[in-house]
Amino acid sequence: MKRFIPFVAKHPIVSVIRLSGVIVASARGGGLSDQALAPAIERAFAKGKPAAVALVLNSPGGSPAQSSLIAARIRRLADEKKIPVHAFVEDVAASGGYWLACAADDIWVDASSILGSIGVISAGFGFSDAIARIGVERRLHTAGRDKSLLDPFKPENPEDVARLRAIQDQIHDSFIAHVTARRGDRLTTEEELFTGRFWAGARAVELGLADGVAHMMPKLTALYGDKLRLRHYGPKRGLFQRFGASLGAEVLAGVEDRSHWARFGLT
Repeated sequence: MKRFIPFVAKHPIVSVIRLSGVIVASARGGGLSDQALAPAIERAFAKGKPAAVALVLNSPGGSPAQSSLIAARIRRLADEKKIPVHAFVEDVAASGGYWLACAADDIWVDASSILGSIGVISAGFGFSDAIARIGVERRLHTAGRDKSLLDPFKPENPEDVARLRAIQDQIHDSFIAHVTARRGDRLTTEEELFTGRFWAGARAVELGLADGVAHMMPKLTALYGDKLRLRHYGPKRGLFQRFGASLGAEVLAGVEDRSHWARFGLT
């Protein structure tokens, strides 16, 4: 009945949002997208007047656009409701995962966490020699000179690569601007931070990419007292995802996801 007694202070509530997985354009099983996360993020900032929101991060990155959309949603709600946001990195917050971490007001890591990889990557395969060897003729008809840009069944065209790199540079500039705006003068100038390199947690703190080595519960208790209450939020899995429908698509997605994690020695 304590909650009905006037002037009695309530225990502070901290909303916890788990952001774990590869950042993807569609809400496939286990992936992070703005569409899938939006309801959980909105509830985390609105329900129960939280004293703070904690992001639990474990992501090797993925889609730059989705990273930007998710981070922008978190910042918009934090600014509108004047709620502080704390990020806690588990194994990795790299590339788009670090983009999400920078949506927080401060970033806390384990000494062995991986942070950084502030860059843009595109990967694929070329099959032009393979199809020639097995006697396959490529037939492709387009309206628009550049419609077949980077076709994997044609030899690589230097002009196509130059166009791709121009797009990558624009995305990279946006990434750098986001990190610089959020981390400000906490960033060091002693190393090149924006080349795509990544670091272990303790070194990331020295470079200003994170604010300290700390785990979630001890840090939140230090900030909000040992009477705080946690409320956990995350994307809901659909009925088909829970019972294994579209298994083939999930297997293929899993292979792609493992390639993201493998870049940081995590599979």
